[in-house]
Amino acid sequence: MAVPQSALDPMSGLRLHADSEAYRDILTPGALSFVAGLHRRFDSRRRDLLAERATRQQRYDAGELPDFRADTAAIREGDWVVAPIPAALQDRRVEITGPVERKMIINALNSGAKVFMADFEDSSAPTWANQIDGQRNLRDAVDGSIEFTSGEGKVYRVGANPAVLVVRPRGWHLPERHVTVDGEVVSGALVDFGLFAFHNATALHARDRGPYFYLPKLQSMEEAALWNDVLSHAESVLGLPNGTMKATVLIETLPAVFQMHEILHALRDRAVGLNCGRWDYIFSYLKTFRAHRDRLLPERGQVTMNVPFLKAYSELLIRTCHRRGAFAMGGMAAQIPIKGDEEANAAAMAKVRADKLREVTAGHDGTWVAHPALVPVAQAVFDQHMPTSNQLHVSRDDVEVSRDALIAPAIGTITRQGFDNNVEVCLRYTAAWLDGLGCVPIHHLMEDAATAEIARAQLWQWLHHGPLEFSDHADVNFALFDQALAAHCHRLRESGHPGARRADEAAALIAALTHADELRDFLTLPAYEHLS
Repeated sequence: MAVPQSALDPMSGLRLHADSEAYRDILTPGALSFVAGLHRRFDSRRRDLLAERATRQQRYDAGELPDFRADTAAIREGDWVVAPIPAALQDRRVEITGPVERKMIINALNSGAKVFMADFEDSSAPTWANQIDGQRNLRDAVDGSIEFTSGEGKVYRVGANPAVLVVRPRGWHLPERHVTVDGEVVSGALVDFGLFAFHNATALHARDRGPYFYLPKLQSMEEAALWNDVLSHAESVLGLPNGTMKATVLIETLPAVFQMHEILHALRDRAVGLNCGRWDYIFSYLKTFRAHRDRLLPERGQVTMNVPFLKAYSELLIRTCHRRGAFAMGGMAAQIPIKGDEEANAAAMAKVRADKLREVTAGHDGTWVAHPALVPVAQAVFDQHMPTSNQLHVSRDDVEVSRDALIAPAIGTITRQGFDNNVEVCLRYTAAWLDGLGCVPIHHLMEDAATAEIARAQLWQWLHHGPLEFSDHADVNFALFDQALAAHCHRLRESGHPGARRADEAAALIAALTHADELRDFLTLPAYEHLS
């Protein structure tokens, strides 16, 4: 229900289109006024930048290829560095990520990881309850009162030396339809950031803990500059020194890899690093080249970080960051422990160790894991090969990466199993997302929106850029897709897996998106209209 206008500042123009009575402690007049101020000051720029994304994609569809910007060569060639990095973020060798669910927050803070990235974005389905409960959970974590009691009576509390908290708001493209200002829907990013900063920034600053943020899905230095101005304005309003709020930027779009120097420069007073968001980066490659049949990728399992375009991306990120005094964070290990099968679990952990060994020997300063059990696995590798707190001293001056190296297609095949797995992952994740879960274990991998997007985009490209063949020379076609989708929908409906009750709705959405003549930018945008 909408909050009566009289319950808010009568001049604010802010309306809540959801139940707010249970969240009065979070949705205070002051917090709502702060969010409204962010919207009025910054939303027109945000919308203009989203329009620029669409225009840029039209050029790519017409045959243009991404490249380094000629107008920013002076930034790339300059000798500047980012501001000093706070002591709390000097050692980030293992970071754990997860949604802002109460038990998850406690377990992540207690996991032994150096940093916990609390995620309002790809691992969280943005229901109103999830997002606002998440704000309350983080406020309680910051003030030290958070605890959770399970149905069995087990009590969870945060122990000594918890991980440093870093928060990821939603990307610039996502709306929060439950909040409007002057009749306009507010950006999900500004709601997530605004509520968290208003309630927690002062307390975190007092303890030299930021606040710190991860910024997702950026495509350009102008989008980074918008975030810089949002953070600077928030500091001013909240009475914090300029540069208090620090940011790590996920380089998870293909356009952004050509502007890493520029993105750091736009945030140079508060940037502390860049992160290889590998799964979203693969999705962005697919989306950017959606009209380019010569740049199709093989099935996801074959697109590893040793593929030339991904290796080039990772190494260029390391060189760029270390030249600018910023940390180069590695990517996510999606594996989760396999209980009851020691051989399979040993093989999965071996893959994690190999991936982390690749990262640390390349010069990364830290890495991501999705499950607490992987923290000691990743840490052992980094402890052995990175005795210092970070590797800013590893310059990687040997790395020379061209435009063509960053966009070179990968060589590989499409197997029936890979095709079927894409259908299953896309359906099961979407159904779970519609049911309020944004982080879903499927076949011993922790799938989130990014991996579901890879599956969706690959299916669309394989089916619309035919004729293509499986590795056994059978045709890849819509009949097989429709058959596989129907079969997996039936299994999901009967399975009791997360999202089973939304199976038919999810299947209809996936079918419509896959059969459409144009690849949609994000699965989560049309799916958001179906979210309870």
